[in-house]
Amino acid sequence: MSAELARPSWADKLPTRVTKTVYGLAIASLISQVGIIVSGGAVRLTKSGLGCSEWPNCMPGTMTPVPEMGIHGLIEFGNRLLTFVLLAIAIAFLVSIWRMRTTHRTLFVLGWVLLLGIPFQGVIGGITVWSRLNPWVVSLHFLLSMTLVMLAMLLVNRTAREYKQLRTPVQDRTIQQVAWVAWFAAILAIIFGTIVTGTGPHAGDATAPRHMFDPLLVTRMHTAPVYLLVLATVILLVLAAKRQAGAQFTRALYWLVAIILVQAAIGYIQHFIGLPIGLVILHMLGSGLLGIAATNVWDKAVLLPKSPSIEN
Repeated sequence: MSAELARPSWADKLPTRVTKTVYGLAIASLISQVGIIVSGGAVRLTKSGLGCSEWPNCMPGTMTPVPEMGIHGLIEFGNRLLTFVLLAIAIAFLVSIWRMRTTHRTLFVLGWVLLLGIPFQGVIGGITVWSRLNPWVVSLHFLLSMTLVMLAMLLVNRTAREYKQLRTPVQDRTIQQVAWVAWFAAILAIIFGTIVTGTGPHAGDATAPRHMFDPLLVTRMHTAPVYLLVLATVILLVLAAKRQAGAQFTRALYWLVAIILVQAAIGYIQHFIGLPIGLVILHMLGSGLLGIAATNVWDKAVLLPKSPSIEN
């Protein structure tokens, strides 16, 4: 009897610090969250938004597509199946940090928010189908995915900080304030981008409703915060050089610059050549990467605890 009591439980075998596995699961969460944005874009761009005409069933009487639904049913159903991959990763991450739930509260809370956000995202996906792809609901569906991407980026940073034993350089108040502006501008650009999408030709189905806005006007609305983002990023580059912000923060800025340049190039090209679906899907991927890069810069400037040490 005493031997049975002394036998360790499954939880006793879990790590008490951030390991390579924990860090890897955080990265997997980030990649999968971006992946479902891209797969959702593929659903819309291939006009498969109503490939499954019901939710939670794919069609009346069946959870899975039938041959009569063709490729559109397979594409939409495949996107739905990815939700279970996200759930599996989120659950695995929470299990991996179970023994750290009191010592690493931030990781535990972020893990729970990501897990709970996934079924909520599925419900909004169902409302999207019920509304026959109403562009406002489609936008909400995308923006929740983007929120989960940003939270997953914070999770990666938090796990990396311990696993790689990173030390954070002191950031001054001006850098913090400008980083807030850059992050807010990136979010506005992403939000306005969904309005441009809802006004454009790629509705996800020929019968789906569209915004009746002036396409040129909403495109200008979308680019306005991009100019603010560019200005804030340039200021951050100057401040980082003058005030020796450190290699971590500077690398994060360089990634943000690279993504802004590529995303802007794709955006302008697709606008002037008629929104080909290949470039549109790349622009959606770029939106996810922009959210990641802006959150990374913001996190390193504002949210990480300050330390008087010099970073490695």
